[in-house]
Amino acid sequence: MSEEPLTYENGYDATKPQRPVARGPRGAVSTGHMLATLTGLDILRRGGNAIDAGVAAGAVINIVHCDMTSMAGVAPIIVYLADQGKVVTVSGVGRWPQAASLDWFWEKNGGRFGPGIQHCVTPAALDAWATALARFGTLELGEVLEPAIRLAEEGFPVHGLLAHHLRKYWRSRRFQPASDAIVAPGGRLLEEGDTMRLPELAATLRAVVQGESSASGSRQDRIRAGRDVFYKGTIAERYVSFSRENGGFFEAADFASFTVDVEPSLSLGFRGFDVHACGPWCQGPVLLQALAILDHTNVGDVGHNSARYVHLVTEALNLALADREQYYGDPEFVAVPMAELLAPGYAELRAALIKPRSASATMAPPGDPFRPAATLDGHSWRFTETWDPETMSGEHLLRPELDTSYVSVVDEAGNLFSATPSGSFMTPLAAPVVPGIGLPLSSRGSQSRLDPAHPAAVRPGSRPRMTPSPGLITRNGKPVVAFGSPGGDVQPQAMLQVILNVALFGMDWQTAVEAPRFASYNFPDSFYPHRYQPGLIRVENRLDDAVLDELRSYGYRVEEWPGRAFEAGSVCAAGVSADSGMRIGAADIRREALALAW
Repeated sequence: MSEEPLTYENGYDATKPQRPVARGPRGAVSTGHMLATLTGLDILRRGGNAIDAGVAAGAVINIVHCDMTSMAGVAPIIVYLADQGKVVTVSGVGRWPQAASLDWFWEKNGGRFGPGIQHCVTPAALDAWATALARFGTLELGEVLEPAIRLAEEGFPVHGLLAHHLRKYWRSRRFQPASDAIVAPGGRLLEEGDTMRLPELAATLRAVVQGESSASGSRQDRIRAGRDVFYKGTIAERYVSFSRENGGFFEAADFASFTVDVEPSLSLGFRGFDVHACGPWCQGPVLLQALAILDHTNVGDVGHNSARYVHLVTEALNLALADREQYYGDPEFVAVPMAELLAPGYAELRAALIKPRSASATMAPPGDPFRPAATLDGHSWRFTETWDPETMSGEHLLRPELDTSYVSVVDEAGNLFSATPSGSFMTPLAAPVVPGIGLPLSSRGSQSRLDPAHPAAVRPGSRPRMTPSPGLITRNGKPVVAFGSPGGDVQPQAMLQVILNVALFGMDWQTAVEAPRFASYNFPDSFYPHRYQPGLIRVENRLDDAVLDELRSYGYRVEEWPGRAFEAGSVCAAGVSADSGMRIGAADIRREALALAW
């Protein structure tokens, strides 16, 4: 008699991860798409380090995830340098044009963002990739961009998630001609399995590589010459002309003066780990603040994904996100008290505000880190809107798609690379593709605010406070893991739950990223129109019904996600096993991510 195949019904253990941890002695790569993962692994096998592989994989992500990322978008990066034992960040976010102003948006645009290019900031991803490669890599820019250029020229198969986004945005709006030529060549919208080509983007990247190969000097000088083709040559001129023709604010000086920043990471100790994040020009410190708060609770003793556990994690996040709203912005323009917000005494007092079995029905009060025993009433920020999809219409129905991907790499030397590329031409407030370049402007300015009192307000030359926020973990100065996720405001929430799964419950990284998740929405959304959904949490329905009922009894508005929800993030990780020293990789099953090791 033939053996009956194992299924969920007759014995398959659905609590076990559906994928194994990727393991190998020399390196591991985990990204949001298989072709990016294969590219990164190929670079490692050819002798490149983690930064070389990460930049190459990131460039491929910008091609195969052109629906969610862009070479003209954002690419914040965190790098662990094994030979120095230190962690650095690359800002990877553009700046508002000098001619942009709050007054224009209020006087000329009705105090709102809308379709167009007026809310666009400088393209940043290409400079971020080039800067990371020049400072910390070993290869030429042309070597790491070649796989992406080939895919753009020869084409790649439209995958399921891309096809979903194409259908969604083709129904909701028509693209500009240069965008139409990409998504619907010959007038027919591409479908899953069709071949997508990006010839104008390929030509743009070829020009960058030609600029590098024609230059003299050191490797760093040549890479700089290549990136300058984008920011100081005819490509920048086309961007500026397109901006002028469409009512934008850009001048040549906005491109010529632009450069990403390289600076130390922020970090926090948690249960033997040192968790690193980028600065408050993104939401990265939310992860650190939430961990600091939870370190003063009994979160590890109440049962994994029990109602009490979900409650503690949710309320810690709500408190951290309230502080994000009150304080985070570009630290070049606003004073952000990060040291005080991460101080143990402040975190302990914030943790004491969590009420047992009682949900925050509205946004949690921000704290006052200079008077830690106090809380603030907060500011009644404009556009902190209650979200009611049944009564709201028009621009308020613009649901920001989760237009982000992720790249992580570890190499044989122990270097770690963590990057969260984002920005595309397909989201509701995205800018169209610029003819002849194959790329849009970066619409990340839609994460800024139009209230002059807000720390993330529109300011000429400032960086919008963005959601993409990669993470990295070390222990006693040694590498542990590079990790991160797409997902808008869900990013730090998904990353937090994965850390807790590993640090408190001893899960391996693959089990940790596949475990059921939940997310709070009890704060203003980072994307315009900054909708606000009081008391709402969304929970994957793999949690027991009894847990969901108990959460409702605490006062939460509970909505169920399907078992492995796209919206719950897609955490990838690449690092070093503490037990064996093996290089390991883990990839979420909620999207099309893949981890490989060798």
